[in-house]
Amino acid sequence: MKKEMKKKIVIVLFGLLGLFFLSMVIGVKNVNANKEPGGATGFTYKVSYPANQMEENLGYYKLKMNPNDHQVIKIALTNPGAEKLTVNVKLNGAKTNQNGVIEYGDSTIENDTSLKIDFKDIVTGPKTVDLEPGETKDLDLTIQMPEIAYDGILAGGVQLMRADQGEKDKKAGSQIINQYAYIVGILLQETDTVVEPELNLNSVKADQDNARNAIFVNVSNVEAAYLNDITAEVQITEKGKDAIMYERKQTAMRMSPNSFINFPVSMNGEKMKAGKYQAKILITSGDKKWSWDQEFEIKQKDADRFNERDVGLVQEKGIDWRSIGLIVAGILLVIIILFTILVIIRKRKKPKRSTNSSKKNGRKIQSSNHPEKRKKSS
Repeated sequence: MKKEMKKKIVIVLFGLLGLFFLSMVIGVKNVNANKEPGGATGFTYKVSYPANQMEENLGYYKLKMNPNDHQVIKIALTNPGAEKLTVNVKLNGAKTNQNGVIEYGDSTIENDTSLKIDFKDIVTGPKTVDLEPGETKDLDLTIQMPEIAYDGILAGGVQLMRADQGEKDKKAGSQIINQYAYIVGILLQETDTVVEPELNLNSVKADQDNARNAIFVNVSNVEAAYLNDITAEVQITEKGKDAIMYERKQTAMRMSPNSFINFPVSMNGEKMKAGKYQAKILITSGDKKWSWDQEFEIKQKDADRFNERDVGLVQEKGIDWRSIGLIVAGILLVIIILFTILVIIRKRKKPKRSTNSSKKNGRKIQSSNHPEKRKKSS
């Protein structure tokens, strides 16, 4: 009986595994079958370079222009699908995020105070483009250069995104909604004058990074030039002490023209403490070097506020008797269920033992009768 039960269990397990792998294969086939011809965005684009494009086949615009120039550039949008769609168009100035990555798409990062000419005031275009099934249409972007000449680079980009992305996921109640977009960079310059990047330290202060305590070092690139291959090193100490409390080193970063970076230094899950601190900052790029030794203060009210919001800190709370009672009740319930199962199993096993013992007793009686039969016959 035990062997038969083991065989049944093995068969059931293999059956479940087979159904699991079959569902995986079916799922992959469905994903491939539903794949849109225009990729994740549902449409494609093609850049048309004008005569004043400085370099070919870059994948983005790099245009040489003059003061007060007016020009229209075109991006061809194609809908290869069988349904009408709308493409949302957003124009954005280039920014630098806290990881040292340049963003040309839609961003919540503010403009740096050193920016004199906003990209969105120079380059304009429609907010949406409607595409019928199989249709190709040009997106016209108008560039109106300022009257005053300037040296350096004005950088930005155009973001192209399907309007109804994520609607199906929202209706299905999904918590994760993926959105995809194309970003086409646009760089504008008027002269060949080389502009050297220059960094200024704005501030060092306590804040939070992803709901965790951190120190932020805010530095601006105040010139209209890219700064590449940046290495940033920051060490935080208590004022008047040499022991390093927190530090961070990051390499291979970049900064866009006239932008700032808000560089976070994690406090490693520790509680923020009020007091006076010192930040030693070193930023290098090739043979360029900037360094600062900046004092800053964390006030008690700010430390308390950030500590309450830090999701990584274990807050000091009283004993939660309700939670303890629920846990104990759950454990007792599990014990009762296991005890009941054991009792049922034992009851099922008892009849089998009695029938087996009766068979054994029957065999013994038959064997003991044989001598009696032999005696009667004699």
